[in-house]
Amino acid sequence: MNNISLMMAMVLEKAGEPLRPRELPIPSAGSGELLLKIQACGICRTDLHVLDGELTEPRLPLIPGHQIVGLVETAGEGVSGFKPGELVGVPWLGGTCGECDYCLSGRENLCDKALFTGYQRNGGFAEYCTANAGFCFNIPRSYPATQAAPLLCAGLIGYRSLRMTGTGKRIGIYGFGAAAHIVTQTALWEGREIYAFTREGDSAGQRFAMEMGACWAGSALHQPPVELDAAIIFAPAGELVPAALKAVRKGGIVVCGGIHMSRIPGFPYELLWGERSIVSVANLTRRDGDEFLELAPRIPIRTEIEVFPLQQANEALSALRNGKIRGAGVLVP
Repeated sequence: MNNISLMMAMVLEKAGEPLRPRELPIPSAGSGELLLKIQACGICRTDLHVLDGELTEPRLPLIPGHQIVGLVETAGEGVSGFKPGELVGVPWLGGTCGECDYCLSGRENLCDKALFTGYQRNGGFAEYCTANAGFCFNIPRSYPATQAAPLLCAGLIGYRSLRMTGTGKRIGIYGFGAAAHIVTQTALWEGREIYAFTREGDSAGQRFAMEMGACWAGSALHQPPVELDAAIIFAPAGELVPAALKAVRKGGIVVCGGIHMSRIPGFPYELLWGERSIVSVANLTRRDGDEFLELAPRIPIRTEIEVFPLQQANEALSALRNGKIRGAGVLVP
């Protein structure tokens, strides 16, 4: 760019409208912050929920994007542990109060005063961003930026969802996209079995699931060949909750892994009876990030990605919305 003080960004000005390309001043790192030169930013269904107005408290105008991998340019006052040129990741959770009962009991993901990247803080659909250094992660050296980006939300939410299933061996996954293809690799490494559920007629998605190691793949409207110990729902479709309850055995658990879901329809009590349970996953904690990013290169997790130029963010999000991305979509400046 002609003026080094400016950067290109894709900006949400009003919910329901496409992102607009804008030239904006490069931000400065404030106290406790890092300034990052963005190398890659994953796209996510949460971004769609923000764009569509289904998540109702964005700070507009907003630069979306919360799976950021960037190089440290500068560190603000009070920051230690990060050096210029280091590759770091920025997740959805961008800050908490650190003082409430949730924060003090290891449940900072539930903090009522939490700030979220690409929602209340400007995110990664840009050439530069700032981030709270206390909520950034060092990226394992074995991952290039584009491969690492999906680990920061799809990977972390999948990891937290899998932990909520306990020790169940037979795990159903509803919605086989970015999070599912990562959590499948983790589950297989732990000796579990994966049963994948996709949209009716999605033969490509079912082939992808089988290629990633699922032992069965079929329509979300069908029953699996065995009773499941647990199910994880990544698709934002409330009608999948009764379907998943029907598929799990007594004592089984259904984990809702999305931040937004359409209305759950009524269902007969017999689907819940037998000590079946339904839980939701809310955000993530820094402990999740530390654990998963240490584990990922040991498995090793391989992210399937489709890369788009930053200026094609709207096209990339449309492809995600329509189920046209195999694995995870990633934007690069």
